[in-house]
Amino acid sequence: TAVAPTEPVAIGEGTVLITGGTGSLGSLIARHLVTEHGARDLVLASRQGPDADGATELIAELQQLGAQVRVRSCDTGDRAALARLNDETGPLTGVVHTAGALADATVEHLDADALTATFAPKADAAWWLHELTQDQNLTLFMVFSSLAGVLGSAGQANYAAANSFLDALITHRRRHGLPGTSLAWGSWERTSGMTAHLTRADHDRLARAGLRPLTDEQGLEFFDGALAVDLEQVVTATFDLPAIGRSGAVPVLLRGLVRAPRRTAVGADSGGAEPWTERIAALAPDARERSVLASVIEQVAQVLGHPDPGAIEPDQAFKSLGFDSLTAVEFRNRLSAMTGLQLPATLVFDYPAAGAVTRYLLDQVSPAPAAAGPDDDPDERELRRVLERVPVARFREAGVLEALLKLAGPDPARTPDAAEPDEDGLIDAMDAEALIRHVMDGTGA
Repeated sequence: TAVAPTEPVAIGEGTVLITGGTGSLGSLIARHLVTEHGARDLVLASRQGPDADGATELIAELQQLGAQVRVRSCDTGDRAALARLNDETGPLTGVVHTAGALADATVEHLDADALTATFAPKADAAWWLHELTQDQNLTLFMVFSSLAGVLGSAGQANYAAANSFLDALITHRRRHGLPGTSLAWGSWERTSGMTAHLTRADHDRLARAGLRPLTDEQGLEFFDGALAVDLEQVVTATFDLPAIGRSGAVPVLLRGLVRAPRRTAVGADSGGAEPWTERIAALAPDARERSVLASVIEQVAQVLGHPDPGAIEPDQAFKSLGFDSLTAVEFRNRLSAMTGLQLPATLVFDYPAAGAVTRYLLDQVSPAPAAAGPDDDPDERELRRVLERVPVARFREAGVLEALLKLAGPDPARTPDAAEPDEDGLIDAMDAEALIRHVMDGTGA
């Protein structure tokens, strides 16, 4: 939908603070503000400050373009450090908050450290910047949010939440008459501190999910467009809609644009034939295990971008193969689609190798037989023989009688309103067999 342009934001006058300013995106924006928007006074804040890689060259380049540049070391998640920076730089006219960090993990494995690692430089810093500058005459307050906060992102609940906070902060500012825009960025082609760890397999996974990486030109065009319109939040990303449809996981906000194929319980490799579980169950035991293991290893190879599935050993730990939280989620989802089974989110952590996952899937196809009865269990028969040789008084003297009775559980024949007989008298009246039944089966005499 076309949006009418508003009065362009005046950036040339005054001082603009860029957090994460020596990073990949921060430095890109700094150059763009100078060359395209006339910025002449920049403060670039980052953890390493002047010692950051490329900082010296960046300063020289911006100065050559006619800008005054101050690069400062500052932990943006520390309010006191930000306050000192604010006092030192003097009144600001613009803030661009690009700082951020990742600590990916599935929800079950998130801890306080993972939350702090993402919230401090992203959400906490944005709030401190808001508090410290709300009385200044800002014309620009822009935060770099993420598509993760808009659409969600597997294995990034903490990062998604931190970015959702940024979006909410901008709403809060605008309701109080303060400027603010949140840009929910998708992925970029350029490498940054948060994407340097991504492998080719990771990029392939993003492509399968329908996320096209932004070029610098596209990203800067989105940035300029956001400056030209009066919107709280702008999703700055490009999508491969057919790929999103093929993925079968269409985000709610995109369902008006793309329709996911209808999911069925038929395995993805079954060619529309009988359900995977029935097909596997019909095989001989040895063939069943070979078939499932081959399918599991094939899925492992696909999510990792491994060229040779045959090189993956059944007992080779997923972690040693390069699995992370995002890979684990995709692997689980692919297996669910293949088998039609509801698989636990912790599958890779509970069964950390292809062989272990195979055994788990085989159990779902052919559940283990019910536990053997008392007469069929050699250990239980031996325990009963031992208990028969021990007088009741010895259990009481040893102080284990009460524990044994608790293990046996309450007598199901009793009701809360029933009169309680004398427990000691009941126990003393039991013969060995009755006591064994009481302890082993939870039944009275």
